Amino acid sequence: MADDYPEDILEQQPNPGGDVEMAEGAEDEAAGDEGTVLPFAEGGESEPRTTFISYLTSPVVTLIVGSAENETILTAHQALLVQSPFFADTCAAFADDGSPRQIELSNDEIDAVGCFLEYLYTGDYFPKKLPGQRLLEQDPSLPAVDETGEQLLKHARVYTIAEKFGVDKLKSLASSKIHCVNSTAKGEITYARYIYQYTSKDDTTVRAPVANFWATRSHTLRAEAEDEFRALCLEFPQFGYDILTRVLDEKLKRERNEKMTPGTASGRKRARHSNI
Repeated sequence: MADDYPEDILEQQPNPGGDVEMAEGAEDEAAGDEGTVLPFAEGGESEPRTTFISYLTSPVVTLIVGSAENETILTAHQALLVQSPFFADTCAAFADDGSPRQIELSNDEIDAVGCFLEYLYTGDYFPKKLPGQRLLEQDPSLPAVDETGEQLLKHARVYTIAEKFGVDKLKSLASSKIHCVNSTAKGEITYARYIYQYTSKDDTTVRAPVANFWATRSHTLRAEAEDEFRALCLEFPQFGYDILTRVLDEKLKRERNEKMTPGTASGRKRARHSNI
C-alpha cells in the first residue's frame, strides 16, 4: 500500500520500534523559534525597550482557574497579562481605587494556564525545544514514547488557550512542539479527538497535519488502533472526510502524473520497511 504514495509522502513513514512521529509542515518548523524571544524584550525600531522591572511593579491580578470544586488561585502581573487581547479587555474594566483585581477562568485547565503564564514571564514553557533539533527536553517523569497522548495533549491545550487569549506566537510555539513528540497510534487518536473537538473547522494549522498524518499512515496504524480509529471517524465525521479528501487528492495526483509521464510509474522509490 505504501507504494501508492508519491516520494515526498514515502519519506514520512513511521519510525521503527512502534513509535510514531507527527508529520509537520515547513511553516511550523520556521515558527518554532518565535517563542524564544522574551515578550518584555520586544519593541519597534523607534520604541524604547521595556524593562522587566516595569512589569513586576504593575498591579497583581488574581486568576481563579478551574471549576468551583477544583479551583486553583494564581497571581500574575497585569502589565504582562495585557499583552493578551483577552486580558487587556478584562483588565480595562478594573477600577484604580484599590479594589481587588480578579479574573475567573472556570473553564480552563490549570496546566495550560500555567504554561501560558510561564511563557509570558520567560518567553517559553517546559519542555523547551532543543537547539537545532526536532526534540524536546526530556521530562524524567514521562516515558520517551507518548503511549496515551497526554504529552501531545499538553501542547494542544496550550495551543487552544493561546487561541482563546489571542497570543499568536504562543500558538506557533505550541504547534511546533506538538511535532516534536513521539507517540503511538493510540496516542495520536487521543490527540486527534481533542483537535477535532476543540478547534474550529477552519483551523488548518493543527487540523491539516492531523488529517495528512492519518491519510498517509492509516494503512499501517489502523492495525494498532482499529477500534479507536473507527470510533473517532464516527464521532467526528469531519475527521473521516478530511482523511478521505486527502487520499482521493493523492490518487488523482498520481493518475494525472502517470498520464503526463507514461512508463515512469515503475521507477518510484521503494517504501521503507517498518516494524509497525
